[in-house]
Amino acid sequence: MFRSARLATVALGSAVLVATAALPAAADVHTLPATHRSPVVIGAVQADSPGRDDGSNRSLNAEWVTVKNSGLRPVNLKGWTLTSERTHKTYRFKNLRLNGQQEVRVRTGNGRDTWRDVYQDRRDYVWDNRRDTATLRDQHRHTIDTKRWGRR
Repeated sequence: MFRSARLATVALGSAVLVATAALPAAADVHTLPATHRSPVVIGAVQADSPGRDDGSNRSLNAEWVTVKNSGLRPVNLKGWTLTSERTHKTYRFKNLRLNGQQEVRVRTGNGRDTWRDVYQDRRDYVWDNRRDTATLRDQHRHTIDTKRWGRR
């Protein structure tokens, strides 16, 4: 009986030691930044509008970035942002629901928002045609996707 009590004490002590050793590791997991996976991605980019950059609304709207929901479930982009690293200009999405496999073009100039195109209503270009980075963030400012073009 003394031997079984001693084994139980050793087993209990080992369990406490293992639990104590595992506790800091488990606590570290909660402090790590969460990765924010989303089916929403930046698709095609046309940073250089075709023809002469004359600043007309037509030329501004020929500059665009596509945002696509590659998943099957709808995603509401309300409060999400799309930002240029070079010009620091940001577009904030209004109440826009992207269904599964649907995409929307974010155009630079003025226009009437539809399910296919939304407009930043700007009078100057947003994207640097030589090199830039587009960053898509959700309503909590988590980076969802980035797309770079040009030489670094």
